This record gives sequence, structure tokens and C-alpha cells, in this order.
Amino acid sequence: MDTSSILPHPQLSFLSLRLNRNKASWPCNLQRSSRSTGTIHCQKMYVPGFGEASPEAKGAKHLHNFFTYIAVRIITAQLQSYNPEAYRELMEFLERHPLNDGDKFCADLMRESSRHKGLALRILEVRSAYCKRDFEWDNLKRLAIKTVDESNTRLMRDYVLETSHVEKEK
Repeated sequence: MDTSSILPHPQLSFLSLRLNRNKASWPCNLQRSSRSTGTIHCQKMYVPGFGEASPEAKGAKHLHNFFTYIAVRIITAQLQSYNPEAYRELMEFLERHPLNDGDKFCADLMRESSRHKGLALRILEVRSAYCKRDFEWDNLKRLAIKTVDESNTRLMRDYVLETSHVEKEK
């Protein structure tokens, strides 16, 4: 689906100077025709309120923390079967330290003891390997689009049913 939009508007000529100076801040082009009307061609949506980071950068940060969580799950499963003592130590650490911030969790784990440092380094290794080789990026995009489309359809259908006062067939 193409997200570009074309907005014809006769009073957009005042934006031409501002647009030329700030092309990096607004990904739209103003095209003038002989009738002194402007047409805006946008390739991406402008998302206000994200400060210095884009929505993609925020999503990447959440995925980064999620990959830490996945690495901890992988390692605890491995330790449970072949090193019960290290498993117990990691589980005790997990009870005292939240996994909300993956980097903080790993930094705290490294500083706990030399045994914990080895576990932290293993988490970093597994996190990187999972992100680079095992995570299915194409599947993430497909599932995200599917989830949004299904959710939008369900919400719109529910709203129409609510507001149309049509009795449901039994």
C-alpha cells in the first residue's frame, strides 16, 4: 500500500521558502504549477512528538530489550539441564533485578561476581546471535501488518454494529 498523499492547496506558496531551507525536516516536496497552486507530494508520514529519535529507533530499542529477554530465556533453558547451580544463581539474580532494560540488567549481572560475569557475557553473545541469525525479520513485518489490519477491521466492524442498532442474527 502506498502511503504517499497529494494535497492541492492554493495558499501553500508561503511554505516554499521554509520547505527549501528545511528539506531534511519535512519529507515533502512542494511543486508549483502555472496556476499558482501548490501540490505537496509526501513519501512518509510526519510523526510528531518523538524528539531526537524516530519511531523506528524507539522500536529498535524495545526490540533490543526484547532480544535480551529472549537470550535470558534461551540460557536459562540450557542451564537448567546441564548446570543446575548456575541456573539457580541466574534465577535468584532475575528475582532481584528486572529485565526491563537489557543493558542495565547485563551490566548489573557482570558486576555481581565472576561467575555472573560469565553468564552476562553469554547473554550478550546469544542476544547478538539471535538478532543477527535467528530472528525472522520478514515474519515480524508480515505479522505486524496482519495484526494491525485485523485489529482495524475488527474495531470498525464492532463500531458499525454498535452504532447501527442492527440486531444480530441468531
